[in-house]
Amino acid sequence: MRSGRRARSKTGTRIRRTAIGAALAGATVLAFQAAANGAGAGAGNDEGAAAPGLYSNAAAKGAARASELHKLALTDKGSGEAVLSQRSTEPFGLLGVSWTNQSAKIKGTIEARTRSIETGEWSDWIELEQHPAGMDGHRAGAPGSTEPVWVGASDGAEVRISDGAARGTLPAGLKLNMVDPGGAGAVAKKSGDLDAAPAAFAVEDPPTTPPSVPGPPSTAPQPKIVTRAEWGGQAIEDKTPEPPQYLPGGAIKAAFVHHTTSADYTCAQSATVVRSILDYHVDVEKWRDIGYNFLVDKCGTVFEGRKGGIDQPVYGAHTYGWNAESTSVAFLGDFTNQAAPDAALASASKVIAYKLGQYGVNPAGKATLTAGATQTNFFGQSFTATQTYTFDAVSGHRNGFNTQCPGNMLYPQLPTIRSYATGSVSGLSITSVAGGATKAGTGYETPGPVALNWTTSTANTFIDKFELLVDGQPAATTAGSARSWSTTLTGYGDHTLAVRGTHTSGKVTTSPAVTVTVPGPKTFKPVAPTRLMDTRAGLGVPKAKVGPGQEVVLQVAGTNGIPATGVGAVVLNVTATNPTEPSFVSVYPNGTNRSSASNLNFAAGVTIPNLVTVPVVDGKVRFYNKNGSVDLLADITGYYVKDTTGSTHQNLGPLRLMDTRSGLGVPKAKVGPGGVASLQVTGVQGVPATGVTAVVLNVTATAPTAASFVSVYPSGTTRASASNLNFLAGQTIPNLVIVPVGADGKVNFYNKSGSVDLLADITGYFSADTAGASHINLGPLRLMDTRSGLGVPKTKVGPDGVVSLQITGANGVPASGVTAVVLNVTATAPTATSFVSVYPSGTTRASASNLNFTAGLTIPNLVVVPVGADGKVSFYNKSGSVDLLADVTGYFVK
Repeated sequence: MRSGRRARSKTGTRIRRTAIGAALAGATVLAFQAAANGAGAGAGNDEGAAAPGLYSNAAAKGAARASELHKLALTDKGSGEAVLSQRSTEPFGLLGVSWTNQSAKIKGTIEARTRSIETGEWSDWIELEQHPAGMDGHRAGAPGSTEPVWVGASDGAEVRISDGAARGTLPAGLKLNMVDPGGAGAVAKKSGDLDAAPAAFAVEDPPTTPPSVPGPPSTAPQPKIVTRAEWGGQAIEDKTPEPPQYLPGGAIKAAFVHHTTSADYTCAQSATVVRSILDYHVDVEKWRDIGYNFLVDKCGTVFEGRKGGIDQPVYGAHTYGWNAESTSVAFLGDFTNQAAPDAALASASKVIAYKLGQYGVNPAGKATLTAGATQTNFFGQSFTATQTYTFDAVSGHRNGFNTQCPGNMLYPQLPTIRSYATGSVSGLSITSVAGGATKAGTGYETPGPVALNWTTSTANTFIDKFELLVDGQPAATTAGSARSWSTTLTGYGDHTLAVRGTHTSGKVTTSPAVTVTVPGPKTFKPVAPTRLMDTRAGLGVPKAKVGPGQEVVLQVAGTNGIPATGVGAVVLNVTATNPTEPSFVSVYPNGTNRSSASNLNFAAGVTIPNLVTVPVVDGKVRFYNKNGSVDLLADITGYYVKDTTGSTHQNLGPLRLMDTRSGLGVPKAKVGPGGVASLQVTGVQGVPATGVTAVVLNVTATAPTAASFVSVYPSGTTRASASNLNFLAGQTIPNLVIVPVGADGKVNFYNKSGSVDLLADITGYFSADTAGASHINLGPLRLMDTRSGLGVPKTKVGPDGVVSLQITGANGVPASGVTAVVLNVTATAPTATSFVSVYPSGTTRASASNLNFTAGLTIPNLVVVPVGADGKVSFYNKSGSVDLLADVTGYFVK
């Protein structure tokens, strides 16, 4: 509750504040006037210093510091006027005026002003609002009184009273009461055994025994509350010896919200302000105790008010006529012209949720209350004693009494308090799944690592915690401020992931779940190279170039002998030809989000191929072109199945098996137009003589005399139209090839036009031996970019330079068990003709190369490379300097 007052400036101008709000056994209002007369150093700053003694919070720490009450009689000048002339006083911080007969009224104005200890200046005139009789019941010896006003550290006072137009007789016994809450004098006079029945109480006195000990459990947690012992110590219990009272029905049905002071105090002074309210209520107005059940300062600190137990239905004195079935929370602040801060709203809602939750009351619901007095509220609604009326379960003081309390700015915030107190974590949803997981249809796939990101419209203040659920069970708990979480899923198959938020009210909300699949290891089934797509002929996709920012979608599962189901990934040799502008092409699973990774990079007019291993989600693969228009071709050389019926992978090399320049593996001669070179691959260089189903070769064409293409296919089979390398005269170009092995253990290399030297380096093979490694999809995900410093230092790789990239234990790749990684490596902006070799960190680099390029050329190539003992892969550049990029598409594990 907040009494209204008018502040008159030194020039005589008055400013009208809020109207008084009375309460049944109703606690008074503490007005706070510190702007003009100084509330101690740093007023309004939570770190502000307090004046010694007066603002000491020793009592808040349990010390038994006594307050002092100073009284000065007013001089009745007759004709309805009385004054206290301007004078020096003992130090004080709160004042109010009282008179002997509590039923007597002053029809005019009661004004006071004070002198600041800090500045020595006098404040503006402050108008004090009168309290109605019986605020805490008609207690024997209780005087008539005004609201108390907090004025800060003061040592001078002046009072003037006018009975207005009446010009009659003022009440007897007028005096100014000044409270020093931290004084060192004697303890103020106690209230004594005053047990008269309060006005508008029930017919019988309220019980002094709690309904149960402890109080009932709540659906909401009890917030942190500064207890009476903490803010007042034994001194306030000595001051309030009467036993507490409890609601006659033993149950709280509603909560009333009040305001009590201005915000011109530091939060370090809050306990002193609360203690001063109690001092005035008890020492001046002769109440049994402070009137409010709970008080909340602007920083969100909650104070226990009237005694009887935080967990009990304590009978307070806050809302005249309605206290017998309600509780109260008073905001320390004047919210007539400013809204309550979020911290205070949050704390008040937590207290309300806890108290109403003890009795099953929905803070957003309604309450039926029985009137304890006949009166009219602020809105003109009339109430008749003993009749029942419907209220919001969380109401403002003005809903029950004729007052502006809790202020014109706080009252509209009641829906916010109800919402917070009703409390659920609203709008809780998972916004993204990352950390190694990629979109796959309606769900996600990951080799294990996963990161969830989520959002909610509820402020952190009202969230107790988040729990991360994996398959319906809590896997971790995070703070209410968290919005992300990472883990590693174990066990192959589908997993459901969700986020469960617990509101401070105790209510639990769970986000919609997402499905994240950990695919099992896949084995390889090679196929004879077969063309699946050609935009020039309309094979597999419409007959048209792929334009800028456009995509084509190719059905791969269920076609050309590829199973309709059970396919986890396909191996495609993709060729870009006739591009009109420099561009890149990305190949990725249909139904997923395209990443920044690219598979082919090319200049205008250049034909360039690259091997791609791409996961299959819904049986389709997408091809995206960035700039210009380009024709795309795709030849399948094998696929991975989601079972163990295929072949497993074994690392080998890199070792050079063939070089037509030196006669290694084949005759020493270029391969002429329409020529074929056959290379024995089984039974040589560590490749088993039997059981090998396919080999992984890095094939390089160099010194061609004409534009041409090379096809690599199993010996003893009919060559298809598929190609593996496309090149121009004089161009050196590599490409990775996974090719089935013929029945004779050989692989053929066909050249279309001109003559060309061919080199082949083996990096591994597939066999029926189950001891080999199986494939796990990952990405495509960019791991390295020397242009930006991703994964390695931000600098080009110079001549004979080496950079090493951490592969395992990062970006979704397990820390152990990885035998080889599948990388799409791109060389760009080279300053000289050179080559790049990719090899396991910590090993000796062989003569094999993975990318060959000329100055200014951008060229990609797929690399299957073993991982070093340190989990790294090294990249060596021969000449000039070059930027290198690496995108992971998968890895092999045993």
